[in-house]
Amino acid sequence: MECLSAIGLMSGTSLDGVDAALVRTDGEKIVSHGPGLSLEYSPELRARARDLLSRAATISPEDPELRAVERAITQRHIEAVELLQRETDTVDLIGFHGQTILHAPERRLTWQIGDAALLSRETCLPVIHDFRSADVAAGGEGAPLAPWYHAALLHEHEGPVAILNIGGVANVTLVDTNGGIHACDTGPGNALLDDWAFLHTGTACDLDGALARSGTIHEDILEPLLADPYFARPAPKSLDRLTFHRAMNAIKTLSPEDGAATLVAFTVEAIRRTPLPCNPAAWYVCGGGRHNPVLMEHLKHALPAPVFPVEKLGWNGDNLEAECFGFLAVRALRKLPISAPTITGCPKFITGGRLVREYSKEPY
Repeated sequence: MECLSAIGLMSGTSLDGVDAALVRTDGEKIVSHGPGLSLEYSPELRARARDLLSRAATISPEDPELRAVERAITQRHIEAVELLQRETDTVDLIGFHGQTILHAPERRLTWQIGDAALLSRETCLPVIHDFRSADVAAGGEGAPLAPWYHAALLHEHEGPVAILNIGGVANVTLVDTNGGIHACDTGPGNALLDDWAFLHTGTACDLDGALARSGTIHEDILEPLLADPYFARPAPKSLDRLTFHRAMNAIKTLSPEDGAATLVAFTVEAIRRTPLPCNPAAWYVCGGGRHNPVLMEHLKHALPAPVFPVEKLGWNGDNLEAECFGFLAVRALRKLPISAPTITGCPKFITGGRLVREYSKEPY
């Protein structure tokens, strides 16, 4: 199949907004990278989306507030696509991840909201969406999915190497010396720290790690958190954004600074203890976490190999996850696998995603 220009759209568990980026690919090789951008959610939309996460286990798909938030989130994605369309001559396809509000693979359930039909109508483009459901239905974890893209980018890079994505949840891709791909969610990423910072400062994140840098780690709180059964499970494995939200109760008596320091330590120590089949020769960090200097400093002290932001590889760390879903959209269109036993724990290699085309145009 010829290469396609795909816009990937990602709204992660940090709930900060929409990342959009263009990538040209055949679903196996990356030919070129196009422009990218980020559009923040308004504070109101972010708060409404965060409330949905708290209620998602019991909420009806027809809940009026759910539908209203879904439409507002989709509209923000439409705006992102329209802005990118002004910067490029050709767009063939959209990869639309949507906003995860619940991830419970043990119940064969993962839920991303977003109106793919509306997105297709408003942009006059075909949309691939619902990337995770087929994997979860088949017994996989439904996450992480980015390892396919990481491995494609690393095709000429000698392993073993780890790509660490620190978003709301943190996950790792290990590409071994034979090119094998291994992956799992490591534990909390930025989500707990973001919630803690917002609670105490009204700011959506611990900007520049200011709180954590001034605090003291409370080992008596940290070790019980790390005793959670999740950390004893073998990979592949995955998490919901709220899996470790009880940590907020554990640290509620701490000062803002000490709570932030302890949460950073929680993220880093979970990464350090992640079960991997071999030791990476280097770690490269993407996601919002790489912008937190305190988190990066702790990683460099904790991990037994050099730690760099992915920019060291010449990658654009702000566009990476969005590019990934453009890449996965083309893979899905070609019926190539986006699930694998060593990545998502799916029993076999299967494809995923669903195609929506809500306008008049000849199909591929």
